[in-house]
This record gives sequence, C-alpha cells and structure tokens, in this order.
Amino acid sequence: MTALLGKDSLVRSGAGHPPDSGAATPAGAATRRLVNGSVHSWQLSTGAYGPGTRFTVLLAGCPLTCLYCHNPEALRTRNGRRASADELVEEAARHRTLIAADGGGATVSGGEPLLQPVFTGELLHRFKYELGYHTVLDTSGFLGARAGNALLRDVDLVLLDIKSWRRDTYRRVTGRDLIPTVAFARRLARLGNEVRVRFVLVPGLTDAEENVTGIARFAASLGNVTGVDVIPYHPARTSGGEAIVRARPLRHTSAPTEEQVATARAVFTAHGLNAT
Repeated sequence: MTALLGKDSLVRSGAGHPPDSGAATPAGAATRRLVNGSVHSWQLSTGAYGPGTRFTVLLAGCPLTCLYCHNPEALRTRNGRRASADELVEEAARHRTLIAADGGGATVSGGEPLLQPVFTGELLHRFKYELGYHTVLDTSGFLGARAGNALLRDVDLVLLDIKSWRRDTYRRVTGRDLIPTVAFARRLARLGNEVRVRFVLVPGLTDAEENVTGIARFAASLGNVTGVDVIPYHPARTSGGEAIVRARPLRHTSAPTEEQVATARAVFTAHGLNAT
C-alpha cells in the first residue's frame, strides 16, 4: 500500500458552503485526474465501515486528538505513504467480485479523510462512477466545510462520528470544538445525504444521560439519520504512539457493561432512531 500529500495542501478550510469545484471531480462523469494523497493503509472489511464487504482506504492525518484513538500512528499525514488515486482504484477493482457478492462498496476513512479533500473527493468519485461501488465517507465532521457539494454528491452514506453533545466533554475527548460537526450534520440534512451516526460510549466520560440524550435529540431532528451505532469503548483497541495517548488518561477506564450499552441504545430508540 502506498500514499500522500499533493494538491490538498492548497485547499483551505472555510466557513459556509465551498464551491462545487473545490474538492471533487464533477459528479456524473468518470474523469481521470492525477491526484496523490497520504495513505495509512487499505483493507477489506465487513460491517465496520458500512454495509457489506468494503474496500476501505484509511487516509493519514487527523485534526482531532481523541483520548481513545485506536490508531494514533495515523494522526500525521507525514506518517502515511504516498499513493495515487489510480493505484487505489486499480486495487479496489481487483476485489469487485467479493464486494458485489453481498452488496458492499468502498469507504474512505482515516485518520480524517477531509484533511485531504481533493484526494478524498477523487477516490469517492472514481469508486462510484468507474467501479459502480456504493460509497461511504467516514468522518468526524470537524472539517466538513472542506467538503464541496460535488464531493458530497458522490457519497451514498456518511458515517458521522459525534463524540459528545456536551461541548466541554467534546473538547476534553478530542481537543477540538463540537460546533463544526454540528454545522456539517445540518448541512448534510439540507442536502439530503443519508447519515449513520456513530457514538463511542466511554464510562465516566461520554455516558452521562444528558450527553447521550443530547446526541439522540439532535440526530432525530435532522431527518436524514437512518441509524446509530453505539460503539462500546474497549481499552484493548487503543494503542501507543504519538502525543494522542496523552499519558493514557483512560488507562483506568473499563469497557462499558452490556447493561450500560443497552441503556444508551434505548435512549436513541426512544427518539425514533434505529440503534445498534
């Protein structure tokens, strides 16, 4: 697997809606562009990154520093390998039979894929129009302003990670502010993009009733959220490396019990959402 850096360094984050030409090739045509990016790895997976078997590209670089990050080595774009969109599309095409067998597709994840919006847009566009794959964008939404409308038209499903509803908890968890994610979620609702919310349940950190209820109420208000994944925090999924671990602040935190997970899911269900 190879990848990184390229024209994305020229793309700036901005408020509001970026122009359609800013982040992806025009929707509806299988164009070819010479675009490179920083890639941590790629994998074939089932269930974790969208429906069916998926060719998932994990891009390098993320603006968040999540306390429970399970992949801190992917935090920096410089830690990735340089790859071209051509290379990844060719690799994805090799798995067409397996992917088609159970209605899978391709996912661009990370890291944070919108840290490299041009590369992400090109991959999504070509996965969709050259290979005919169902496409998923897996993002925290913090850099949602970098996603042009053309990029979002090439996305069949957005996996939106909402780490917390309380702003103080969100900042504690990620080192960043919640507001850009909220703005991006509302924009996706206006555009009609299908969204599946993902929420990591961490005992003593994100499991407060008001926190879970806040996310549930917000997600239910959008009208385009088709499901919620309540993901139990698991200490074994975190790893060392980078400053992200921050002296392992969750080293004494246990995974939530089945009852705690069920309680959180029940909150989302009570708001009319399909929670798993």
